[in-house]
Amino acid sequence: MANETIRIFFPLKIFSYPQYDCSEDEREEDISPREAVAYEDQILAAIAKENRFFENDRGLAEYIHDEALNKKVYSMYPSVEIVDGELWGVMSAGLKESLSGEETAELLDFVTGQNSDGYGEGLEQRSIKTPDGEIYVSLWNHENYSLKLEQEMKNSSPDLGYGGQVMG
Repeated sequence: MANETIRIFFPLKIFSYPQYDCSEDEREEDISPREAVAYEDQILAAIAKENRFFENDRGLAEYIHDEALNKKVYSMYPSVEIVDGELWGVMSAGLKESLSGEETAELLDFVTGQNSDGYGEGLEQRSIKTPDGEIYVSLWNHENYSLKLEQEMKNSSPDLGYGGQVMG
């Protein structure tokens, strides 16, 4: 079982296709991270549905090619979370043992790959029904993409409501 969890945050790209007469490839309408908060439950349900395809309880960790990293990362699952009034993607990795800086960088590369081509690509192709119509969620927001460890998220937004100072 996992001893510690690393949580990696990333921006989402959420969009819909306007309902009026237009072809499928017409302009998609972006939904801002603040607007997307309204769809958190539907997005979580869609991710849970996608996660049923995993063959074991390791989630995406099973696909880590690097042997040493694969041994240390027990499980890895994508989700979404509201941070400071905005909806973010978050990848939670359950670790059997702590990662070195190099291994953490490797893990971040793996997450980027899964978000852009692997898991994220599958998710992005499935529409998610909401009261306002169908939306699509991409874990890969290529214009303004960066991964942040939970610690960086806390440090960059002091008003996150994580409460007080963090020791360590």
